[in-house]
Amino acid sequence: MKSSDGKSGINWQIHGIPTDIPSAEAAICRSRLLRAVTELEPWIDRLNSDFAISIGEEATLTKLYNRPESKKNENEELFDTSKRAEQYQSYPPFYTFDHLIVPTEVKENLLSAVELLKVEKIVFDDWGLREIEPFPRTALNFYGPPGTGKTLAAHALAHFLNRPILVASYAEIESKFHGDGPKNVKAIFHAAERDKAVLFIDEADSLLSKRLLNVTQGSEQAINSMRSQLLICLEQFTGISIFSTNLVENYDKAFETRIRHVCFSMPDKECRYRIWRRHLVEKLPLSEDINLEQLASDVENVCGRDIKNAVIDAAVRAAREERTHVTMNDLLCSITRITQERSSVSEGYRPLNQDEFIEVQGKVQRMLRDNDDAEQIAAADRQGIVNQAEQSTETP
Repeated sequence: MKSSDGKSGINWQIHGIPTDIPSAEAAICRSRLLRAVTELEPWIDRLNSDFAISIGEEATLTKLYNRPESKKNENEELFDTSKRAEQYQSYPPFYTFDHLIVPTEVKENLLSAVELLKVEKIVFDDWGLREIEPFPRTALNFYGPPGTGKTLAAHALAHFLNRPILVASYAEIESKFHGDGPKNVKAIFHAAERDKAVLFIDEADSLLSKRLLNVTQGSEQAINSMRSQLLICLEQFTGISIFSTNLVENYDKAFETRIRHVCFSMPDKECRYRIWRRHLVEKLPLSEDINLEQLASDVENVCGRDIKNAVIDAAVRAAREERTHVTMNDLLCSITRITQERSSVSEGYRPLNQDEFIEVQGKVQRMLRDNDDAEQIAAADRQGIVNQAEQSTETP
């Protein structure tokens, strides 16, 4: 709360009253504190910016107010990070390993990656490896085609560890204000440590692409700063962080060496069979002609998300037509239509290779420079018009 004594013009600030205190009691408290302070008016010119009213142990307060200026700045920065972290909240995971259907080697790779938490004390404290790795961590990168279970696997790992999950994407980290991106990165990692949550960053290729060379724009510098800050936070984070991408080839090399990679490929026939069986839930009314073996073998190049969408589409179609069962034909028509639509959308599309990516990156940088030059010229023209107008009004 800010308030003025009305005479000296000094603004008194009262912070820290808990928000759950009834507003009437909080108002009375603030009023009494302000009255007590304003009674010091005869000596008001002797008060300085260090004047404060504090509640706490004397020893703690002595350390707080006698700390060096650098320590004050560190605490102010920590306060800013904590406030920013309030926008990032974790929640219980939605899925378990019962929902995840991947090849056995992928599942074993996931489980072995998080075993670090169970043996951390023995390996790093009792056996002394903390001397060479002060911040033991588990950092995973899930890569592969869309719909192959990367997000589901992150939730399953969080459930397995009995931890909440904190999900963030590039859109939640990037900011239109220069300098806010790196601060948001720190805040996300702070929020994950605060909640003891598994940190899952989706669309990580946008955040961890190769850092820009020949930086000439403020926006380019901001992107590089944000990516560098993420690498720093990753080094110091002691929890589990998971990144997910469909374009792993765009990653910065500095990131690739700091993380364990897990590939999620399109499901084979055995996995497709298990995915179909998992999604045809017990309550779903099915006709007797349903053949899981045929569904798994006849339609290839489909991911788990395609199968889930096909089951939902077939059920909606049957209900809309007022039928009492979902038939084999419903499922085949739905999955065929979904794969054909996906093929038509992606026809002629492929991810850029490294040379093409660098070429496009250069074009974007030139466009940004040209745009900035155009804005500067326009601004100069506008200023020239203003100056000319001012001169004409001054002419008698």
